[in-house]
Amino acid sequence: MFNKCKASNSAENINQAPVMKHLSILGSTGSIGRNTLKIAEMFPRRFTVRTLAAKENVTLLAEQIEQFRPDMAVVFDEKRASQLKNLLPAKTDIEILYGDDGYRAAAAYDPADIVVTAVVGAAGLLPTLAAIDAGKDIALANKETLVMAGEIVMKQALEKKVKILPVDSEHSAIFQCLSGQRREDMDKILLTASGGPFLNKPSGEFANIKPGDALKHPTWQMGKKITIDSATLMNKGLEVIEAKWLFGVSHERIKVVVHPQSIVHSMVSYKDGSVIAQLGIPDMKGAIAYAMSWPERLPLEQPIPDFTNMGGLTFREPDMEKFPCLALAFRACERGGTLPAVLNAANESAVYAFLDHRISFIEIPAVILNTMERHTVIENPALPDILEADAWARSHVEEVL
Repeated sequence: MFNKCKASNSAENINQAPVMKHLSILGSTGSIGRNTLKIAEMFPRRFTVRTLAAKENVTLLAEQIEQFRPDMAVVFDEKRASQLKNLLPAKTDIEILYGDDGYRAAAAYDPADIVVTAVVGAAGLLPTLAAIDAGKDIALANKETLVMAGEIVMKQALEKKVKILPVDSEHSAIFQCLSGQRREDMDKILLTASGGPFLNKPSGEFANIKPGDALKHPTWQMGKKITIDSATLMNKGLEVIEAKWLFGVSHERIKVVVHPQSIVHSMVSYKDGSVIAQLGIPDMKGAIAYAMSWPERLPLEQPIPDFTNMGGLTFREPDMEKFPCLALAFRACERGGTLPAVLNAANESAVYAFLDHRISFIEIPAVILNTMERHTVIENPALPDILEADAWARSHVEEVL
């Protein structure tokens, strides 16, 4: 006869036998960074924060420093470093750095075990490489790192025996669907997309879309840049390139499936016709926590989807004529070389131009296409080639604008 006992899934219970991980969080004031800190707060005997890095939100960063007491903090420039110092109590024992050297120092900080790269855009590449070079495991929320330099990053991670654990909900889902399966049995990756706020809007009305309209995502709460990328479906295109490098597959084996409910985070099909899916509510804390605690799962006490009342799950093909950014990303993924870096840089510049009311929504893909067509692709690029292509693309976009 089995003994009757009551199991507890509380945060306190899992904290009874903790394995402490020391975190360096790059992009701590953004959506991913804030959620990462919420998880660290929930499990104080499992995670300690050693460094925090942000760009310009020094007010929030100061609050995070006072709560989590890291050893080091990094901001964008000397002016913001001075502002941050003035916001902190005089006796706060912390090293404040700024600029590229500061971000790399935070990424490579010796006591840290795992670096959460949650900065936005191309700015995440060099700190991530610095962290890998220092032997730190990476919880990767910055997809642009692999879009720009996937081959270089993955090769360096292999050489340094560093684990790259995906934080994007879709890539976390794929990672989970592959767990325990033979990689040679995999057929395709089915990458789900919400479709964004304009999935059912006629394309003839796209010219009238304003930034405020595009920032109203129907299911996810994200930062401005990634929310605009979701509206154009470029975010899904960047994720296709990221998946290519994370999971070692060609673009032909990655299929995008539009799933407006955002309950199925992604799927993997196998050669016997089986499909394994990972489901959950649209909340990033699950994916973040899995990367932080892998191979364990933390008791986040999040609800499961309300299957009996949701009315159904729907799926459809993406319309690449209506959303040409997705087609451009597949094109860059297939061509390779420096073209993905150019795609990414042109998209970043175009998105911020749209947010600044300098171009219209429908001009975003036009600017990206113009830049890609005028770029001379370098095959098998080294890191300097990628950085030069990135800088060239940004300069070209400014000339176009």
